[in-house]
Amino acid sequence: MPKSDSYSQGVQYPVLGDAPDIEVQLQTLVNGFVPRLVMRFADANARAAALSGGTKPVPGMITYLIAEDRWEGRQADNTWLLLSDGPWQPLSFKTGYNAFKGSPGWRRKAGGGVELRGQIKRTNDGNLNDSSDLIAFASIPKSAAPAALRVFLTPTRRQTISGVTRHTARVEVTSDGALSYFVEAGGGVSVPGGPAWFGLDGIQFSPAGDD
Repeated sequence: MPKSDSYSQGVQYPVLGDAPDIEVQLQTLVNGFVPRLVMRFADANARAAALSGGTKPVPGMITYLIAEDRWEGRQADNTWLLLSDGPWQPLSFKTGYNAFKGSPGWRRKAGGGVELRGQIKRTNDGNLNDSSDLIAFASIPKSAAPAALRVFLTPTRRQTISGVTRHTARVEVTSDGALSYFVEAGGGVSVPGGPAWFGLDGIQFSPAGDD
């Protein structure tokens, strides 16, 4: 009868008294090791297809998804927990807006959550829309969006029509992934030597299903 490893990990190996069947014995040994290694899959869909039925995922498994470039660990509640920050992904800009500095984008954070970064300006380097309306400037995938509206105070550099410098703006993230900003009426004027801009640095939230 096979014995288990000395580290109490449940990996079985054959003993001299076992019937000689090298295929079965090696398969038992390999199948005992593989779930305890970092398993690599082309993407999340490939992982779901491979880890099902008799090979379904169990708590403690660690996987690396090549296409998504992320490490994940299986939790006791049967969910995958992100173990490393995901790669930065670009925003989908609305017409009239683009990047200023800081490579605007979003990424998933280790342990859960989404983070934004970067500075945004008008494509013509002109004033921000300061009509007191909420202005859509970009979006992120719905899969990364929060379950409900999130509102943030963010950095900015702009002036009022009377020349007073402003350093904060408001950015909203909706459950559809839409990103919008707001500045007070007459408060979106470009500063001398550069365009008016607002930033996303410091914005973090939980996506729907990860609250």
